[in-house]
Amino acid sequence: MLLNTGYLGRGVASTVGFVRDGDTLLVTDPGMVGDRELILARLRQLGVAPEAVTDVVFSHHHPDHTLNAALFPNARFHDHWAIYQGDRWEDRDAEGWQLSPSVRLIRTPGHTPQDITTLVGTADGVVAFTHLWTTPTSADDPYATDMDALHTGRERVLAVADVVVPGHGPAFVPDGNTPR
Repeated sequence: MLLNTGYLGRGVASTVGFVRDGDTLLVTDPGMVGDRELILARLRQLGVAPEAVTDVVFSHHHPDHTLNAALFPNARFHDHWAIYQGDRWEDRDAEGWQLSPSVRLIRTPGHTPQDITTLVGTADGVVAFTHLWTTPTSADDPYATDMDALHTGRERVLAVADVVVPGHGPAFVPDGNTPR
């Protein structure tokens, strides 16, 4: 589920995702948005208080994907190499990390060397929250640090994902025209 559909152009906003998996209430990439209320109002509609969010995943550490992390004071924060909560820092590699029964993290460098993708198993298939695509039609990433790694990551995600949620656009169903 999307709390905010991101965009580029008239400013920048990240696509902010939400996943409920049992007791896990997860927000992905709570970054820049036109107004924080866009995130908070959607959570209220879902009956979720910001304090109830248990986990936040950052696809990478750019401010447009992390700026609103403080909205979730009780969450554990996940990135490519650790879990953070309060004053605790627990080292762990994101590759294969099982955050909950239906949520797994994988490393997908390209945009940055530290990018990760959140894979969510649902009744309708696998949803991938990722920055391997900026938008549904983004062929190349002009800010990528490693285009070869980005293309390799895209192939990896496309092998399992039924729906892709890109960093700055609406979710899409990949097909033969999806940039690889």
